[in-house]
Amino acid sequence: MTGRGVCAVIPAAGRGTRLGAAVPKIMIEVADGVTVWHLLHRRLRPYVDHLHVVVSPEGEAAFRRLVAGEIAGGAVSVSVQERPTGMGDAVFGAAPHWEAHDAALVVWGDQVNLAPATVREVVRAHRQAAGPALTLPLVPLPDPYVEYEVVSGGLRRVRMSREGDACRPGGLSDVGVFCLSTAGLREAWERYLATAARGSVTGEVNFLPFLPHLSLVHGWEVRTVPVTDPGEARGVNTPDDLEFARRAFQRWAR
Repeated sequence: MTGRGVCAVIPAAGRGTRLGAAVPKIMIEVADGVTVWHLLHRRLRPYVDHLHVVVSPEGEAAFRRLVAGEIAGGAVSVSVQERPTGMGDAVFGAAPHWEAHDAALVVWGDQVNLAPATVREVVRAHRQAAGPALTLPLVPLPDPYVEYEVVSGGLRRVRMSREGDACRPGGLSDVGVFCLSTAGLREAWERYLATAARGSVTGEVNFLPFLPHLSLVHGWEVRTVPVTDPGEARGVNTPDDLEFARRAFQRWAR
């Protein structure tokens, strides 16, 4: 890659309903004064050139206050997803902020257990691609919520439990991180929208099936990075998830 390098894109418009939180999930404290945002920032900043965060209208003012220093310094930018219409809408609604970079490193806004080494290896692997590429860190899970079917020709399919798919025990799951070349990316998404099937359960045009579309229809190279710690796949959706993240942070802090 050349040019402006990598822009991390963090969809963080989640309201934390299952957590019963009074603040957006990205602002939930994992330790005293240490929020999900602080941990994501620490783990991403050494390996990316800019961070862009997509928030909900309700969370915008509070989040802008939290990151005011980084915004003023130009390292972070913020936009708003007006309606909760899916991750694809959040990512591509923010295209003006990332499309001048060579790659968009999409990171879900609750992936607090992500290891810095995973980010480093994903960016390193993506830089080695000869042309348009999708780079995925994948980890085998006993009972995956999402499963990626990778074959020699690329990425064949993504199974999603949330849409009623049966994921196979021991299948490969993501860790909420996806690195995509930006050249032609927004145009590919717009063409995909014209024919994409909506999820059978959510009724949304999901972001994840777009990834095999890039591989199978557009011929993008698919690069995978092996992850061995299944904890990296765990976002913060429930009180149990938050407690797991807090214990993991305490181990890391020691």
